[in-house]
Amino acid sequence: MSLKSERRGIHVDQSELLCKKGCGYYGNPAWQGFCSKCWREEYQKARQKQIQEDWELAERLQREEEEAFASSHSSQGAQSLTFSKFEEKKTNEKTRKVTTVKKFFSASSRVGSKKEIQEAKAPSPSVNRQTSIETDRVSKEFIEFLKTFQKTGQEIYKHTKIFLEGMHYKRDLSIEEQSECTQDFYQNVAERMQTRGKVPPERAEKIMDQIEKYIMTRLYKHVFCPETTDDEKKDLAIQKRIRALHWVTPQMLCVPVNEEVPEVSDMVVKAITDIIEMDSKRVPRDKLACITRCSKHIFNAIKITKNEPASADDFLPTLIYIVLKGNPPRLQSNIQYITRFCNPSRLMTGEDGYYFTNLCCAVAFIEKLDAQSLNLSQEDFDRYMSGQTSPRKQESESWSPEACLGVKQMYKNLDLLSQLNERQERIMSEAKKLEKDLIDWTDGIAKEVQDIVEKYPLEIKPPTQPLAAIDSENVENDKLPPPLQPQVYAG
Repeated sequence: MSLKSERRGIHVDQSELLCKKGCGYYGNPAWQGFCSKCWREEYQKARQKQIQEDWELAERLQREEEEAFASSHSSQGAQSLTFSKFEEKKTNEKTRKVTTVKKFFSASSRVGSKKEIQEAKAPSPSVNRQTSIETDRVSKEFIEFLKTFQKTGQEIYKHTKIFLEGMHYKRDLSIEEQSECTQDFYQNVAERMQTRGKVPPERAEKIMDQIEKYIMTRLYKHVFCPETTDDEKKDLAIQKRIRALHWVTPQMLCVPVNEEVPEVSDMVVKAITDIIEMDSKRVPRDKLACITRCSKHIFNAIKITKNEPASADDFLPTLIYIVLKGNPPRLQSNIQYITRFCNPSRLMTGEDGYYFTNLCCAVAFIEKLDAQSLNLSQEDFDRYMSGQTSPRKQESESWSPEACLGVKQMYKNLDLLSQLNERQERIMSEAKKLEKDLIDWTDGIAKEVQDIVEKYPLEIKPPTQPLAAIDSENVENDKLPPPLQPQVYAG
C-alpha cells in the first residue's frame, strides 16, 4: 500500500486551513471556515437582515391593526375614544419593543450613557466580593504596564474599566453576544491606538495582549463554559470518543515518531503535558501558548525520529495521536473559549493561529474517524470500538534488548488474553449454533408427527361382546367341568 493511500484519511491540504472567503487568513471550524474578520462581517449581515425583518413585521402588524381600527371606528360610537387610547398605548408599547430589539442587536462597542455608567459603578455583591490573588496580581501588572504610556495609558485604562463595568450588566446576554461585545472592544481599542495615539504596531500588540490578559482574567469564571451553552455536553462527548479510541496505534495514523528513542519519548510526554496544561490557564493567549509549545515538541520529536525537518503532513497525524493519548480535559470548552474571546489577530495569522487551526482540524478528525481513515475493515473497527478485542501488540521477539522485562511480559499477557477472548467467542458462537440446530430439529420432529397424525387419524372402536371373567360362577354357559373335590384317604 502506498504512503499516499495510507494517509488518505488524515492528510489536510494547507489551503483548507485558510479562510474560505479567500482573504488569506486562517479559518476556523467554529466560524464555519471563515477567519475572524470575515465571520464578523457575515454575522453583521445576518444580524442586520434579522433587524430589518423584525421592523417589517412590526410595521405590518401595526398597519393591520390600524386598518382594523379604521373599519370598526364608525360602528363603535361612544366607545371609539376609549378604544383609541387603548390602541395608541398598544402601538407605543409595540414600538418600544421594536426599539429594544434594535438596541439589542446594535453594535455594542459604543460607550454607555452616563446613567448606565453610574449604575455600573454602583456597588454589587460580585464587585464587593474579595477578588482572587491572581486577579489582584494581574490588575497591578496592568496598571504598572500602562504607566509607561502616560496619557495613552490612562485613556486605555479608563475605557477598559468602563467595558468591564458594562460587561457586569450583560451577563444575562448569550455567550455569542458577550463575545461580540468583547471583539468590538478589541477592535475599537486597536483603532484608537492606530488613529489617535499613533502607537507603533509592535507596542500596540503588547498593549492588546495586556488588555486581553486583564479583562479575561476578570471575566473568565463568567464566560468559560457557561451553563447556557452545550460546551460541557460537547466536552463529555469528545472525552467519551477519545476513550473509545484508546486502541489506536501510531502505525494506524502513520505517525513518524519512534517512542523507543528516549529523547523522542520525552518530547511526546512534554507535548501531552502542554496540551493538558491548557485547561489550567485563564487567558486565551496563555492557552494558545500551551498549544504552540505542544506543537513545537511534536515537530522536534518528528525531526529527531526522521533526522530531517518535519512536514505539515507529518505534523497533523502526530497531533491527533497526542490528543488521543492525552485526552485533554474540557477540550471543546477551551477551543470555544479561545475562539470567542481571544484577540482575533492572533487566530488569523502567525504560528499561534496555524497551530490552533490544526488543533481544530485534529478534533474534527477524531469526531469523524472511521475504519477507512485507519485502513481497517469495518468489522475490525467495530470490534475494537466495542472492546471485544484489541489490535495485536508488538511481538516479544521484536523488542529491543534494552526494553523493560515487565513491559514485555505485560504485552505478552495482553496478547494471551486476546487469544483467549477469541477462543471464547468461537466457543460461544458454536454453542449458539448448536442450540439453534437443536431447536430446529425439535420443531421439525414435532411438525412431522403432527402431519402424520392429521393424515392417518387413530380410531378406537368399542368391543361388541364383553368378555367373561375367568372367575365367573356361570358354569353352564362357560361349559367348564366341575371343580375337583378333595378326597380323604385313610392310611
